[in-house]
Amino acid sequence: MDTPTTDAEPRVTRVGDIAFNDAVALLARHALQLHHVADGAPIPGSYWGEPEAGIIASDVYVRNDTPVHSMLHEACHLIVLPPERRALVHTDATDSVPEEDATCYLQIVLAEQLPGVGSAQLMADMDAWGYTYRLGSTRAWFEQDAEDAKAWLIERGLL
Repeated sequence: MDTPTTDAEPRVTRVGDIAFNDAVALLARHALQLHHVADGAPIPGSYWGEPEAGIIASDVYVRNDTPVHSMLHEACHLIVLPPERRALVHTDATDSVPEEDATCYLQIVLAEQLPGVGSAQLMADMDAWGYTYRLGSTRAWFEQDAEDAKAWLIERGLL
């Protein structure tokens, strides 16, 4: 699972490390289409720029060097939105703290359904990439401080 990275990027699980069809199937269960972008090509709808995933409406764009956590995070931004809002998304999905928290929680849950990844690996990758939580780690947040995000998802029938 260690795809070579530049000196500036931490070693995390990348799309090229997993079976692409597994990711396609996972996102399709949530009415999303996953698109593979050629190596070195711009990623449409990428908020943070390459190699981060991009989103436009119900489409998620990734390259082999896109971190899996980025693919799941951006996909989850779309999953938490009602269809009428999802259709309007281009690059930036939300400015809502509750939606952002729900997105982070859901990406961890969905990682468990992605062969070759799992929640524990995803949380380690999120920490390595620089996600920050007041309890010091993604796992601590998920296990001890994310009740509101979990409740938000349950209330909307997403968990």
